[in-house]
Amino acid sequence: MRPDSVGYLRYGAPALVAVVVLGLWEAAVALNDVPPWLVPAPSRIVATLTLDRTLLLDSLGVTLGIALAALAFAVVLGTAIALLFVQSRWLEISLFPYAVLLQVTPIVAIAPLIIIWVQDTRVALVLCATVVAIFPIISNTTLGLRSVDPGLLALFRMNRASRWQELTRLRIPSALPYFFGGLRIASGLALIGAVVAEFVAGTGGAGAGLAYQILLAGIQLNVPRLFAALVLIAAAGVALFGASVLAARLALGRWHESELRAPD
Repeated sequence: MRPDSVGYLRYGAPALVAVVVLGLWEAAVALNDVPPWLVPAPSRIVATLTLDRTLLLDSLGVTLGIALAALAFAVVLGTAIALLFVQSRWLEISLFPYAVLLQVTPIVAIAPLIIIWVQDTRVALVLCATVVAIFPIISNTTLGLRSVDPGLLALFRMNRASRWQELTRLRIPSALPYFFGGLRIASGLALIGAVVAEFVAGTGGAGAGLAYQILLAGIQLNVPRLFAALVLIAAAGVALFGASVLAARLALGRWHESELRAPD
């Protein structure tokens, strides 16, 4: 199959599925006369997005700002912890289970404590989202730093390379594909963590995020606005995932087989 055909298929097939699903949804709502407070038609959701765009986009900016800040903290802290783990196997064995414990603990269980302990609500929300997003960075980066070619590692040590040279010229390049794999997961988790933290905090007012708009729309039975907020959250998640894929392609596209295109 030609590369241009693969490109058309990659983007055309999902677009076709979306058109079919939305068309069937619109027809089902119209034929069954479903009220908008129960299931709104796609056209009604688009109209709500247009009508309430200022409110929803402002709320999206708040939620996305929290998610991006949390993702940045997760990348910095997670990478630093992984680099620390690779320096000592005993340190990794001693501390890695606590990272797992942090990951498996539901954020809704610890978010109230963080919100109580941290006076600034926005900082508390960022911390909650960071807790959700940090584990894939730690796990994948640690795995990548450990997964070096034994022959290359022996060659470095035979030539008496320092630990710094071994780290920067062998381990970090080998870990980059793993790191970007973790980043793709963490980008979505940061957004999920931000939304869940907003739900738990219940913050409202001018600085409210999309979670508050969803709660308010549910209370008011404004289901079209609720769906519109969900569409924006989904679009933000797709954008974050796409940005992480693009970052991986820019960093690995010229040398790593995971991003190299197959020959014609």
